[in-house]
Amino acid sequence: MSIQKGDFIKVSYTGKNDDHIFDTTDEEVAKANNIYNEKGKYGGDIVIVGAGHTVAGLDEDFEGKEVGYKGTVTLPPEKAFGVRNPELIETIPITRFEDRPQVGMPVQIDGRPGIVIRVIGRMAQVDFNRFLAGQTVTYEYEIKEKIEDTESKVKGLLGLYIGKEFSIRIDDGTVFVDIELELTFNQRWLISKKQIANEIINNTDIKEVIYQEKYNKDVLAPKMTEESKTD
Repeated sequence: MSIQKGDFIKVSYTGKNDDHIFDTTDEEVAKANNIYNEKGKYGGDIVIVGAGHTVAGLDEDFEGKEVGYKGTVTLPPEKAFGVRNPELIETIPITRFEDRPQVGMPVQIDGRPGIVIRVIGRMAQVDFNRFLAGQTVTYEYEIKEKIEDTESKVKGLLGLYIGKEFSIRIDDGTVFVDIELELTFNQRWLISKKQIANEIINNTDIKEVIYQEKYNKDVLAPKMTEESKTD
């Protein structure tokens, strides 16, 4: 049966802008193109078709395909990262920056991510447009499998948003998710956990999501560095 909106699928992909690779689920490709993230999750993403887990054009292209499909899709800006808005280029005094701004430097101003594109005296121009806004991009992708079981769906959504594996237990419509101590300080987790729970409940047979933190002596004990062990 062909892929339909609402299906959970595992997909691998590589995104290109001209000949420049800017994103990939392939670890070796990431390393070869200097975009490897040691904390990243490789091997493919589990997404819900039609839920906006990828750029719009790629999401739409999944529909009607079969498991095992391999193909390429080229997307205009409005189906990828959006059109470029010149009003999102702002001139800001350098006193607003933590470090002296330099061209190409990523910055955060009032919580908004941007890139410094020009520095003139004591002023800097910052582009707050979305990454690759206004550009045509191409994705090569493969639909690896259709996900049917609830546990894999839940783990897939957690991994998609947070980029790591979680230990979970499902009991009578409730999923218990073990939360590592380090995640309690993770901004990405704090922002995403409600959205993750919402998507789990609305797209699976899970009725309740319980995030649980566990503490014991091993977790609470301060970690010893190699230097402290030899002192």
